[in-house]
Amino acid sequence: MTTKTFVTPQENFWAGEFGSDYIGRNDSAAMVATNLNTFCNALKYAGGGIKSVIEIGANIGMNLKALQLLYPGIHLKGVEINSDAAKRLADVIGENNVFEGSIFDYPNQEKVDLAIAKGVLIHINPGKLQGVYEMLYQASKRFILLAEYYNPTPVAITYRGHADRLFKRDFAGEMLDKYPDLRLVDYGFVYHRDPSFPDDDTNWFLLEKN
Repeated sequence: MTTKTFVTPQENFWAGEFGSDYIGRNDSAAMVATNLNTFCNALKYAGGGIKSVIEIGANIGMNLKALQLLYPGIHLKGVEINSDAAKRLADVIGENNVFEGSIFDYPNQEKVDLAIAKGVLIHINPGKLQGVYEMLYQASKRFILLAEYYNPTPVAITYRGHADRLFKRDFAGEMLDKYPDLRLVDYGFVYHRDPSFPDDDTNWFLLEKN
């Protein structure tokens, strides 16, 4: 667990003890299966041209493990603020492919075919979202996949007893408005009561650069 102090309270929250405890709640084969099902649906129009991906807030790599099954041989990169999670992530994708630190500090040097945010934008300080949108946009050569809680207007929700740690809004719509060369390719929803592959009521949106 890192002792570094970050700019926003949300960063410090995830870099600290809460972020380390989060690891154990999300390490399961069932989650990999659910993620694989979600990506099969969300990326069906992307074809087989995805050879590289970066995920922001990659945690221990549960999403990246699923993408590796879907696209054997894919080059995986991840950004993770929690040092305990980053160590586990390095075991999955290699230490050289992990950027341990804040999304806001990522140098964004290498473009990839697909940039992903899954269950991460909801935890970003709203005042810093535009910078994260820019990071995702600049990192992607072609596709951006957002899988987050949706709300037509911005709203803050208490998260496990903590205020100002979860925010719902139309993340995809804001990116489409910000970048005129982005288009919406597909979108969908994963219900928590799905009998086969339940997830946490996640809305996903696949965007493509024109």
